[in-house]
Amino acid sequence: MAAGTGERRERKPPAASGVHLAAGAAVPSATAATQDGPEHTTRPMDYDAILLSGFGGPEGQDDVLPFLRNVTRGRGIPDERLEEVAHHYRHFGGISPINEQNRRLQAALQDALGRAGLDLPVYWGNRNWAPYLDDALAQAAEDGVRTMIAIPTSAYSSYSSCRQYREDWADALEATGLGATLQIDKVRQFFSHPGFIQPFIDGVREGVAAAIRDGHDASNIEVLFSTHSIPSDDAARSGAGLFTEVDGGGYAAQHLAVAEHVIAEAAPGTSWQLVYQSRSGPPIQPWLEPDINDAIDALDLGTAVLIVPVGFVSDHMEVMWDLDVEARETAERRGLWVARTPTPGTHPDFVQALVDLVQERIFARPTSRRSNTTTIGPWFDVCRSGCCENPRLGFKPAIAGLQP
Repeated sequence: MAAGTGERRERKPPAASGVHLAAGAAVPSATAATQDGPEHTTRPMDYDAILLSGFGGPEGQDDVLPFLRNVTRGRGIPDERLEEVAHHYRHFGGISPINEQNRRLQAALQDALGRAGLDLPVYWGNRNWAPYLDDALAQAAEDGVRTMIAIPTSAYSSYSSCRQYREDWADALEATGLGATLQIDKVRQFFSHPGFIQPFIDGVREGVAAAIRDGHDASNIEVLFSTHSIPSDDAARSGAGLFTEVDGGGYAAQHLAVAEHVIAEAAPGTSWQLVYQSRSGPPIQPWLEPDINDAIDALDLGTAVLIVPVGFVSDHMEVMWDLDVEARETAERRGLWVARTPTPGTHPDFVQALVDLVQERIFARPTSRRSNTTTIGPWFDVCRSGCCENPRLGFKPAIAGLQP
C-alpha cells in the first residue's frame, strides 16, 4: 500500500546521523536472519510486509525543481543548473512516468503474492518524491509491521543503484524513530534473475525481427544495450571488490553478463555493445563511456539500431528523454532505422521474479537452488563492507549491509 496522502511535502527526510545496532549485531536494523552479516542467509524468515522502494519522480510542473533538489541534496547545485535538467521533465508536462509505473508494479506484485499464497502487504515509498520512504515506514509501523524485506527498483550494484537506497532507508528509519523497532532486510541485486532478463530477451527477439521485416539484413543490425552512466571512480568500487580487473568494476561486469546472455538467447551472432547514457557532473570527471549518441555516430557499417534499456526496471525520464528523444534523433540523423525495446515494467516474468526473490529469503533457499542465468550470481543477500563506496561523499549511515 502507498503512504497516505496529505499536505504536499517537498523535502525528503534529512540525512541520518547514525544507525541502530542491536547488541552483538553486525548489520543495523536487520532481522535475526541477517544481523550477523552472512553472504547468503541460511535461516528462514517470516516477514510481515514488503517495502517496494522507488527513485521517485515529479507529477506536475510545480514538483520538478523540489524533486531535483531532493535528488541532488548535499551537492550545492543552484536552481539555475537544475533547470538545465528540468526542461526534460517540463517537455512532458512536468510528469515522470516512474510513479505510475510503480503503482502498477505494486498492484501486480500484490496480486502475484496472493496467488503464491503469501499474505504480505506491499508498502511503496520513494527516495526523492512522494510517497516518501519515511511515510511508508510510518504507515507500516502503525499497521503493526515489525519486519520487512525491501525491494529496490534497481537491479545492479553501484552507489546510486544500491548503496544510496540503503542510506535512504537509514534516513527514513531515523526520521520516524523506528530504527530500534522496525527491521528491514533487502533482496539481492537481481540482475542475474531470469525473470528480470526475460523481458529483454523478448524485446531483442521482437526488435530484430521487426528490423528484418522492414528490409534490414541481420548483419546490418547493431544492438545497443544502454544503462545509466556513473562516475568511473564509483564504478571501480562497485561489486564488493570482486571485479577490479574489469573496466567499470562490478557495475559494468554485471551489465555485460546480462547483455551476453540476452544476445545468446535472442539473436546469436548479432553485433552488439554496452553503451551509457544520462551522464552529468563536471566534464573533467571521468564517467563510463561510450555515450550512446557517440556510439551511434561512430557506427561505420549497418543500417539499423536496436536500443535495449538493459539498466532500467521501468520507463522513466532517462528512458523517455535520453533514449526515445535524443538517441532516436541521433540515429535518424544518421539515416538509421531505430527502435527501442520495452523495460520489464510489469512483465509477468519480472513480477514473478520479485515474488521468487522474497520466497528465497522466507524459505532460506540455498544458493544452488536460486534462480540465476548469468555467469555472475546469485548476488549477496547482505551487502559487504565497503561495497559501492562513493569516494566524493564518503560513507553515510546505511542499513541492510555490513558497516561502514
